Amino acid sequence: MTRNDKQSRKETRETQGPALIAWHVTEKGEKKAFWTRIGAAWHHQKGDGLTLQLDLVPVTGGRIVLLPPKEDRNEGAGA
Repeated sequence: MTRNDKQSRKETRETQGPALIAWHVTEKGEKKAFWTRIGAAWHHQKGDGLTLQLDLVPVTGGRIVLLPPKEDRNEGAGA
């Protein structure tokens, strides 16, 4: 079996979609927060755990929040 045949039979993380979305949250004042999508996480095919792929690593503090993906969630919007 060729490599391409094997890949087409199993679902890859790109075809499954992420289990969670990674957001960087920066507090702006007492009641405002700025949310930026920075990556995603997928369940491992075998066993427990997740693979986290970050497209951006925050260096200014704040926190990283993992949430289920939602179709109506706007990137960079407060949640």
